[in-house]
Amino acid sequence: MTHKETTDADVATPVRTCAVVVTYNPDITPLLTLLNQLNKETDFIVIDNGSLGIESLAESIVVYSRCIEIIKLSENEGLAKALNRGINWAIENKYQYLFLFDQDSSLCNLFISRMISAYEDIVQQSKIRLAAIGPRIINPQSTRQTPFKLFNRLLFRSDQVFANSKNHFKADFLITSGSLFPLKYINEIGLMKENYFIDNVDLEWCFRAKSKGFDLAGTNDAVLYHAIGERSLHPLVRAGIMAQHNPSRTYYSSRNRVHLYGVAYAPWGWKYRDLIRFTIKAIWLLLTSPERKQYWLSIRSGIKDAKSLS
Repeated sequence: MTHKETTDADVATPVRTCAVVVTYNPDITPLLTLLNQLNKETDFIVIDNGSLGIESLAESIVVYSRCIEIIKLSENEGLAKALNRGINWAIENKYQYLFLFDQDSSLCNLFISRMISAYEDIVQQSKIRLAAIGPRIINPQSTRQTPFKLFNRLLFRSDQVFANSKNHFKADFLITSGSLFPLKYINEIGLMKENYFIDNVDLEWCFRAKSKGFDLAGTNDAVLYHAIGERSLHPLVRAGIMAQHNPSRTYYSSRNRVHLYGVAYAPWGWKYRDLIRFTIKAIWLLLTSPERKQYWLSIRSGIKDAKSLS
């Protein structure tokens, strides 16, 4: 029996993946849990935004065999700029797929391989240009699942499946943490908007990607455990309708969302609903919070400064 000669075309090329984890004064326990999970499946780098005691923290990070580098920034340059450093690093090092993570996320088993399989399944079935895919997000505090939202309609706007799938969903927005990005599309879509600094960075990027003809998707095939915002007993926060942030974060969220209201590629459905949500949240903070003065100053300054963003 004659054996077929093996050629380069017969050998599957391994998919090159990496993850970028951005840190800022992190809680060491959940961070190391995340890094341990990543270390089982992919290369990763950590970009630190000027954390106190980063030198001692770095000693606990470099023990992971697939930690390629720790980039230590001398000050907090913002989430968007740190993410862009990671994206550019991944492109320069010729990775195909990039995962972005916050410091306090946690993963299901085989998260990386599940996400790549879901991405390839969607692309094969739908023949679309997929800018990013996000996992199902579960809040570990409340066990609530975050739906994959669509903003171009008023009814039936969440968890709309792709035509040939029960596990994959259409989306107009994905949070940064846990999402998979095929790096071949980054040049056309562009990097994260650095002058947003922290809040709504992912929202703006998703809207921009959609405006350029790309699609976004979510999948149930992988789960990310992640809490958005701070803990609160308020029912709207516990229900996931609003996120609780301190006054300094509220400045950025107010400024950036008001700027997005004036951006042509932001969906009208999002603008309409978010304006209502923003108004309710502002009234709630100003009436009930013991830090109402600080919140008032942050919201007022944010709205005023929105016009300075380009």
